Amino acid sequence: MSYEKLELLIGGEWSAGTSGKTEPVINPATEEVLAEVPHASADDLDRALEASLDGFKVWRGKTAVERQAIMEGAAQLMTERKEEMARTLTQEMGKPLAEARIEMDFVIAATRWYGEEGKRAYGRIVPPRLPGARQMVMKEPVGPATAFVAWNFPGTNVIRKVAGALAAGCSIVIKPSEETPGTGVAIARCFHDAGAPPGVVNVVFGVPDDVSRHLLGSPIPKKVSFTGSVPVGKHLQKLAADTMKRCTMELGGHAPVMVFDDADVDKAIDLTIGHKYRNAGQVCISPTRFYVQENVYNQFVDGFTERSKALNVGNGMEDGTQMGPLIAARRLDVMEQFVSDARDHGAQITTGGERVGNNGYFYAPTVMKDVPDDAIIMREEPFGPLAPMASFKTFDELVERANSLDFGLASYAFTADGGRAKKLSEAIDTGLVGVNNVMVATPETPFGGVNESGYGSEGGIEGLDAFLRTKFVTELDV
Repeated sequence: MSYEKLELLIGGEWSAGTSGKTEPVINPATEEVLAEVPHASADDLDRALEASLDGFKVWRGKTAVERQAIMEGAAQLMTERKEEMARTLTQEMGKPLAEARIEMDFVIAATRWYGEEGKRAYGRIVPPRLPGARQMVMKEPVGPATAFVAWNFPGTNVIRKVAGALAAGCSIVIKPSEETPGTGVAIARCFHDAGAPPGVVNVVFGVPDDVSRHLLGSPIPKKVSFTGSVPVGKHLQKLAADTMKRCTMELGGHAPVMVFDDADVDKAIDLTIGHKYRNAGQVCISPTRFYVQENVYNQFVDGFTERSKALNVGNGMEDGTQMGPLIAARRLDVMEQFVSDARDHGAQITTGGERVGNNGYFYAPTVMKDVPDDAIIMREEPFGPLAPMASFKTFDELVERANSLDFGLASYAFTADGGRAKKLSEAIDTGLVGVNNVMVATPETPFGGVNESGYGSEGGIEGLDAFLRTKFVTELDV
């Protein structure tokens, strides 16, 4: 089965780099080695930085229409190569091929949306106080950018950085995850083959901390965007502070699901079951804390349990697979720790709670009933196929428990009361709120969290603005 050829892209040239170092890319469903990803040397990273500066000078000089034409060309190539890229994604990440195709649809849509939105990086004219004066507020690209992304969405995480930067007129040096490098390389090939000038898109790999310290220690990048864990985000923010780089931090979450007794319980289960086990729960906006009002609690838990039992877990490349493996063996140990701790705190495992098979990193869809708030899983993001359930009585109690953590990325609520929905959406301390809906991430809407879940947005006009800076120009007639 074919897999993307793994190379660095520096200054418009593909190569294996000069370090001679590589690391294996493992298929999490089979534990087979797919390929070796090359590591960039310090000289390679320096060349990538210089290339991004040269590329920026060319790219910012192009009109928004010219940039959009190249981005549209890349989107067309992605469309033509969609199936091949989806298969690469599934092989390296494990998610079912159907999910990989949906992710590629997002990648294509985001490329097109950002390309078009780049034409609307509007400024404004401010009425002057002095006769004969003209006051202009202008938007211009912030400069060369750098980005680091997690492994869980090899396509989506990469394109949010690349498309946002390019639409604004910036160049970029991006480091996709070494665990899932093929999709990012394939995306970069589309921009390269569509005619993006050398240095506009650069792709590097290596030991994450070494690469980030090297890139962020340079004055060349003016912007850093990161998707990943809270500790790493804080680390990168500290590194970026030395050179005053602007940051966008899309960090972890622990999304509460709040189901009131007036909700359509079956509909709430139907919507959240797929969202919970999408990507085997390895999603920063995955539903991870279920609070269900006591009158419908048992009905919800029983229904969710039955649907969880029926899921087909297996290799994402096989027909009928509904949930694939975790990314690596280390995640199996983490799942075991969460489940064991929940049991110790009195929780009942209604289904799952164990590894599936002995080949590949599969863990059963797991539902836990009566999980107390002091269990680890109610306080720390599980990032896996675990669904802890707890009941609640009153609105105020629910809000206090839902807002009790430092995370603030996504939240979901189900109720038939419009007034309650409005009140809850205002009270919940998250950047994304889905009411009777789990679709909180599209190319045209802002995506981002608050508090320990980070700051800044990707997607929407906010995502474009993240790569723009503001300049005020005032002229007086002489």
